[in-house]
Amino acid sequence: MNLAELADYNIKQFGAYDFLVFEGKPYSNVELRRMANRLAHGLQALGVGAGDKVVVLMPNSPEVIVAFQALLRLGATVIPVLFLLGVNEVEYILRDSEASVVITSSIFLDKLKQAADSVPTVRHIISADGADERSFTHLMSNQPDEFALRDTDAHEVAVMLYTSGTTGRPKGVMLTHLNLYSNAKLSFVTAEFARTDYNSKPEDAVSLLALPLAHSYGLTVMNIGFLSGARYMLMAWFEAERAMQLIQQHKVTQFSGVPTMYAYMLNHANFDQYDLSSVKSWGSGSAPLPLEVQRVFDAKIGQPILEGYGLSEYSPVVASNRADRPNKRGSIGLPIFGTEVRVVDDDDCTLPVGELGELVVRGPCVMKGYYHLPDLTARVLRNGWLHTGDMARMDDDGYLYIVERKDDMIIRGGENIYPREVEEVLYHHSAVAEASVIGVPDATLGQEVHAFVVLKNGAAASEDDVITFCQQHIAKFKTPKRVTVVSSLPKNIIGKTLRKELRRIYEEQATETT
Repeated sequence: MNLAELADYNIKQFGAYDFLVFEGKPYSNVELRRMANRLAHGLQALGVGAGDKVVVLMPNSPEVIVAFQALLRLGATVIPVLFLLGVNEVEYILRDSEASVVITSSIFLDKLKQAADSVPTVRHIISADGADERSFTHLMSNQPDEFALRDTDAHEVAVMLYTSGTTGRPKGVMLTHLNLYSNAKLSFVTAEFARTDYNSKPEDAVSLLALPLAHSYGLTVMNIGFLSGARYMLMAWFEAERAMQLIQQHKVTQFSGVPTMYAYMLNHANFDQYDLSSVKSWGSGSAPLPLEVQRVFDAKIGQPILEGYGLSEYSPVVASNRADRPNKRGSIGLPIFGTEVRVVDDDDCTLPVGELGELVVRGPCVMKGYYHLPDLTARVLRNGWLHTGDMARMDDDGYLYIVERKDDMIIRGGENIYPREVEEVLYHHSAVAEASVIGVPDATLGQEVHAFVVLKNGAAASEDDVITFCQQHIAKFKTPKRVTVVSSLPKNIIGKTLRKELRRIYEEQATETT
């Protein structure tokens, strides 16, 4: 099987239609496949073939989809890379992955050339929007419209995603054709069974795709579109007001986002000016959705945000809330079809309902492993289960609740404190727009709670105000000892707060005061 067959299925099942619109220009499914076939011929002429590892680094665009499809048709391994990464980070990925080719935008050519300069495996750097002999235009010119798709083994690596590196050096997550196909198919079927509006066809859906295609979440949303026949309004990157404009203008029916996107829209000065009522399905993933953000959004829109959960190592979707089931705030919902989950203790023994432990997952979407890291792969995939590193509990109805990353738990004087619990209190403060909590060293207690907050536009609150508020709503030992007001929280491109960066900021501030 080959993951690129999804695009062929889309055309066979739904015929020719405008698969996506980008910056006002429509692109049909047939046109995108034709472009991918031509590019595949051009890349093949350069010597790109089965087993080659190819980095794709650029903002969302039709060319990203074309590049992915062309590489998959060749049997090459796609390595999507977030375009905001710095030279050193890109160099690390090029070297670690042993990439032979890089596809990028002209504005990033200098960065890529600098990053690849000392990486001997890189043979070609290709510009998607350039005009020279290493550009899409040149490679696709005079090439046939058809390409014989390579029949790859289902367990060959289709995509290698590098983790964000929030807890250490990025790791190459090897996802097979079967992994990614299974996750798209099972996620789609799960949602289809949960549909409550059967007056419309799935292919009537209009989805706003603002998630980066270089991330597992955005990649899977795109793959699901091949199965559903949905049409996409594609954004190069998320911008709150532009997203709301597109929703209103194109009567978008589906939106998949991350909590930060919802917070940015809610806190935008013009939020109330836009008609977002066409959206029938709001989804959230990638990071915990603050309860207060969900409550306020539900109240203003009149529809719930269906929170889900996934991780790159599961291709990525593990669980989600569903339209035909109760939407339990704070829960990531139920496992998607074909996925088994357990909550276990440190000895991998299943815990009773309601008890807190590590979430482990089993199913066809579990990664092949980490590239060149056999020992870590064995630890994470031990006993036939993917160990997520996330602390969770399950209720009597089978709904899952993610409490915290194991590594982010704060131990203060022997007491366990989960940052998310403190963050939920902070989000209730009338002046707080965003919040993140970390543990910092303390000579007496081992660790103390330190909060970083972003205030709403025009709002004011002192450190003492925030601490006093927390003392009124949470146990004293969980209350932040210090609060730092910042203009923004450091995030990766998908919107996940980088606690590693917050720890660095704290250390720099601590050094300056000593």
